[in-house]
Amino acid sequence: MKKQDKVIITCAVTGSIHTPTMTPHLPVTPGEIAEASIGAAEAGASIIHLHARDPQDGKPTPDPDVFMQFLPRIKQSTDAVINITTGGGHGMTVQERLAAPLRARPEMCSLNMGSMNFGLYPMLDRYPDFEHAWERQHLENSRDYIFRNTFKDIEYILKELGDAHGTRFEFECYDVGHLYNLAHFLDRKLVKPPLFVQTIFGILGGIAADPENVMHMRRIADKLFGDEWCWSILAAGRNQLPFCSMAATMGANVRVGLEDSIYLGKGTLAETNAAQVAKIRRIMEDLSLQIATPEEARVMLDLKGADRVGF
Repeated sequence: MKKQDKVIITCAVTGSIHTPTMTPHLPVTPGEIAEASIGAAEAGASIIHLHARDPQDGKPTPDPDVFMQFLPRIKQSTDAVINITTGGGHGMTVQERLAAPLRARPEMCSLNMGSMNFGLYPMLDRYPDFEHAWERQHLENSRDYIFRNTFKDIEYILKELGDAHGTRFEFECYDVGHLYNLAHFLDRKLVKPPLFVQTIFGILGGIAADPENVMHMRRIADKLFGDEWCWSILAAGRNQLPFCSMAATMGANVRVGLEDSIYLGKGTLAETNAAQVAKIRRIMEDLSLQIATPEEARVMLDLKGADRVGF
């Protein structure tokens, strides 16, 4: 793992997993997403990871026009690195998922490193009624859904977005095989160090949220990438803060936000993304870890700079 002196905090402000019924605090409209992102940056997040939602009902959308309603505002109000999803949401084609990134040409995008089951349907048991009809269907459809990220898909994204526009990637690795997939692209020189590797725990269909798995993913990544990678970690739901804290003591960067967990603590909904960022920042600083600024994150990850984006 690449040696670093400071911790990068990423905040994923809305995502495509949680639905409006689950929390009244989920950012939905472009204005809410912009406000949430600015607040997270002010609280200490160096990277803001973004999805878009239909402002009428909160359904995930790949529409570039919706993204363009909040991207410029965030850029004008913060110096945070803006990271746009290429995962999109359930049922979107690869072309739909790339529509906004190709228009925006951001410094960074997420990139899932393999096809996988992505089960959200257990959350159906927690909510007897839903505010919008699409929510129940969204969760139920995940029972028979494969999140597609074939080798061809990944090659396409690396070429059309990475090579063509200088965008670098948050490589999302939900299981050990995803690390080997990334090593395959490194061997072919289709990706270049330093690799920003996001190891993800607790999604049904990926590796479980078990501390032994954190150690294992770190060990395998070290074997595959040596000192050419920067580690980051996220964990779903109640595992968010404990796993981030654990991994940070081993040199990892951290990701929080309402995409990954809607809670601030046991039984307490997070009212803002900024509250989660402030809490993990406080934990990091209590552990005597320093927080990276956006400019320091750009240097650490070899990003092209905010002056070379398309918004």
